[in-house]
Parts: sequence; structure tokens; C-alpha cells
Amino acid sequence: MSLRPVGIIGSGKYVPDRVLTNQELEHMVETNDEWIVSRTGIRERRIVSPEQASSDLAYEASLRALEMAGISAEQLDLIVVATITPDMAFPSTACILQNKLSAKKAAAYDLSAACSGFIYGLANASNFIATGMYQYALVVGAECLSKITDYTDRNTCILFGDGAGAVVIGVVPEGRGFKSFELGADGSGGELLKVAGGGSRCPSSAQSIEAKQHFIYMAGSEVFKFAVRIMGNAAEEALRKADMQKSDIDLLVPHQANIRIVQSALNRLELSEDKCMINLHKYGNVSAASIPIALAEAVEQGRLNEGDCLVMVGFGGGLTWGASVVIW
Repeated sequence: MSLRPVGIIGSGKYVPDRVLTNQELEHMVETNDEWIVSRTGIRERRIVSPEQASSDLAYEASLRALEMAGISAEQLDLIVVATITPDMAFPSTACILQNKLSAKKAAAYDLSAACSGFIYGLANASNFIATGMYQYALVVGAECLSKITDYTDRNTCILFGDGAGAVVIGVVPEGRGFKSFELGADGSGGELLKVAGGGSRCPSSAQSIEAKQHFIYMAGSEVFKFAVRIMGNAAEEALRKADMQKSDIDLLVPHQANIRIVQSALNRLELSEDKCMINLHKYGNVSAASIPIALAEAVEQGRLNEGDCLVMVGFGGGLTWGASVVIW
């Protein structure tokens, strides 16, 4: 079977209006703006209103992606939502989004790979189109991390924000589109970054709430060491699979977790900062939404031209990682 070339034909993002600055965090926990910026590069993050959920953010981002792609929601065959903050355990956030969009013929499901989720979702959905099973798919990263963040924990509350990014993928001209994917996982590191409460291992209870098991736990230094190593590894492996070199990269869109991790990846790939999309100073770490938000902003800013080599790379809880090489 010959596979059809598949690529991104539309992108969009949405972030909530509420801005949480480092200065505000100074009044919530023992921290300060200089400390946060020097260690993470983050200056502010967006926070949802109490009534907003991940599907609401996903909906707004999806409308923008569909408009850019020039297709209607009714033409979608598949909706994949990457999230670790679903509206609820079930139905899936993707099914809730399908209903909001009136995408009546689309299959829909959620995907959980934390901050790597968007790349996992792209790899997954693109195969349906490459084989001819589907024509159009919507892949979304959407998170309301503020709802699982402990704002008394100064190690984590400075990092996370809310938002959504979406892309429409479909058949593209020969020579364009996705050239490779590199996905991986190391479940032995699962305990380093987790939300323990609310699942079948530790059901919700008064005790689990009291123990703060419904908030993000992160062993920061261990996750940092893993990220520094894996970001470069994953990007290099994706390039190797695509038969391309570091020097071919026109734009790197990394997961926006920490400026020092991004800079480490740039050094490994021998890239200058002007070849990297960085917006973590505005949004912080938005998990599965980080890469698609950054991608949508890069498109808005005209930083991608036809024929450019785009590399997306991320890491996350699981532990997981993912990278992709795309010819725009």
C-alpha cells in the first residue's frame, strides 16, 4: 500500500484572559520574580475562570484551526484530544468537543501522554489519513493545569498555566508534511511526575484530598535531568529517520517547560535562538497544549514558509517523549 503525504493544513490557539504574574505569586508563596525568571524563564501564565474546562479551550482553538484549514467541522473524520486535565473521566473531552463543534461524522477519543501528548496525537491521527481511511483529522492539546496545581507549593505553582492549541491535518502535496516521528516512554520514571489521586489506584476520598493527592507532584531535579537528555536525543532520532541533518532545521518548536531545557536542546542541535519558537515567558508550561500553542503563534508571526523544515519535540510525565520532522 502506498501511503499518502500528510501534513498540517490549519492551526489555532486559545488562552484564557486571566494573567497570573510572578509578582502575584510573590504574595501566594515564598518566591520572587527574579528567582522564577532566572530558573525557568517564565514571567506569567494564563489561568481559566472557574466555569471553564478543557473542552471550552479546545473548542476555541479548534475553530481557529478549522478556519485556517478552510474546512467545516462536518468534514472532520477524527478528533483526538491530548490532555491530562479532561473535563471528566468519561465521556472523553474529545466527545464533548465533537458535540460542541457539531462534527457529527468524526470519531473522537482522548490521549494521555502528558506534555508529549500532542506529538503522540499527531503520530496517531496521521496514520489514519496516510492509509486513506480518513481525509481530515483535528488534533488538539488542551489543559487546565491550574485546576490540579497546589498554589501553596512553590516548586510547582510557578510553572503551570492553561490553554489550548489545535491543528487540522490532511493530505498535502508530495514531498511535504510529516517526514518522521520518534515516540518513546520510560514507565520506570512514572513516580517522578504524577497526580496520584482520583484513579482506581487511589480513588477520590476525604483522605486523598487531605493528602493533596489530586495536585501535581514533581521531583523537579530528576525530571530536569531527564528532559535535558531526552529533548536532544528525540530530535536527533527524528532527524535521522527523516534522513535530514541538524543544519536542515528552519524552526524548532519545543515543549515550553523551562528556558534552560530549551537552551540545552538548542546547544545539542547546534541552533541559534532565532531558529526556535519560545513563548514560555508568556504562558508557562501548558503540558499537551504547549507545542500546538507555540506552533500556532509561529504561524501567526510568519515564521514558517513553504518548504521549511520544522522540528517539534517534547517530553512529559509517564515518562514520555516525542518528536516529529515536518516539511511545511
